Amino acid sequence: MTEPGEAASLAPGDGEGQAAARERWRMLRPLANRDFRALFSAVVLSIFAAGMWAVVMVYAVIATGGGPLDLSLVAASNATGLLLCAIPGGIVADRVSRRLIVRAVSLTDFVAITSVVVVGATGEVGIPQLVVVAFVLGAGAGFFFPAYSAILPRILPPEQLLAANGLEGAVRPGLQQAAGPAVAGILLAALIPAHAAIVIAVAHGAAFVILLFLRPEPATPGGARGDASAKSVFHDLREAVVFTVRTPWLLWTLLYATLWVLVAVGPEEVLLPFLIRERIGDDPRLFGFLLAVYGLGGVLGSIFVSSRRLPRRYLTTMNLVWGVSTLPFIVVGFTDQYWLLLASMFLIGFGFSYGNVIWGTLLQRRVPRHMLGRVSSLDFFVSLALMPLSMALAGPLAEVLSLQAIFTAAGVLTLAFGIIAIFAARMPQDEIAHPLTD
Repeated sequence: MTEPGEAASLAPGDGEGQAAARERWRMLRPLANRDFRALFSAVVLSIFAAGMWAVVMVYAVIATGGGPLDLSLVAASNATGLLLCAIPGGIVADRVSRRLIVRAVSLTDFVAITSVVVVGATGEVGIPQLVVVAFVLGAGAGFFFPAYSAILPRILPPEQLLAANGLEGAVRPGLQQAAGPAVAGILLAALIPAHAAIVIAVAHGAAFVILLFLRPEPATPGGARGDASAKSVFHDLREAVVFTVRTPWLLWTLLYATLWVLVAVGPEEVLLPFLIRERIGDDPRLFGFLLAVYGLGGVLGSIFVSSRRLPRRYLTTMNLVWGVSTLPFIVVGFTDQYWLLLASMFLIGFGFSYGNVIWGTLLQRRVPRHMLGRVSSLDFFVSLALMPLSMALAGPLAEVLSLQAIFTAAGVLTLAFGIIAIFAARMPQDEIAHPLTD
């Protein structure tokens, strides 16, 4: 408490200045929690390892004499493991200890990568082994991230969830798209892929050791888990699906995300490299730098949103930012100026991560804890289900439509879908009826 004399000595703006200073450090508040520090450190190591593996995997396939078909097989195995285990991962996350799940996944990832190191030291890593390892890593991600999402609201207060999601959203593009691949490239310049994989194995092993210090979750008030273990897996899945269908803001945002992926991911992942070669040049560094700027936009978008309070109109803001941030695809479709491409991809990355941080926070704050793992995995599965179709359609569409038309559709349709979702789910009324204050 301030004494009367002290109050008089304070400058008029001191209170506002202190409040502003606290707001600037809002994003780092979750790191004061010991369990979050352990969990977040393990996530950082896992993301870095995934970024390295994306490059090491390619050169491991090449080292066996494999070609594009073999690489497609290994990459498809990883995606298959991820999609097959996303739903089971959410169900398991609501039935057993999330702490046990993240530990088991880290240990399994360590063993999988270590097998590449060991076999590579004594012989040649074959395509069948790489297919199995890729599947195991994809399956592990399908179990890890529903558990990670479900454990956060159990160890952090609600007002810190936005910041926690922002931290994860900021480090992911920086490590997975930049630092991890860069380190892998440096190592591969001097080592064979199996030797470079040692660093990946060490990262997974370190993540497992750190997770050993994660304390048991606080008991759920009132025993909210109830008799979950006595209920069937199909009951668990049905409960999550029914909740999703009967919750308009959740259902329509998931539908929007699915259509967003269908319309935008294919052009971005498949057609953008050819657009760069056709209009700017063949130097692969041009495309690599463009992806780096896209990742930088994601980092800054995550930092920006998580350094502030959750928007009062959180649902409307999230969907509008997602939609408006894809409008620069129109510029991408028409311009032959590299700086405009850089600016456009930066804005797309910024808005994508901005909305994702809010979305993850809403799941953790508005979905009942006992089914958060399942709903998170449904979100993960449904959002990505049409990604392969989007990529498969992009090439054939480019044969019959111009790049200008395809990228314009990607920019305009995503915004239209977002506006439809806002009104169909009556999001303005919902966010007023369910305010989320820090």
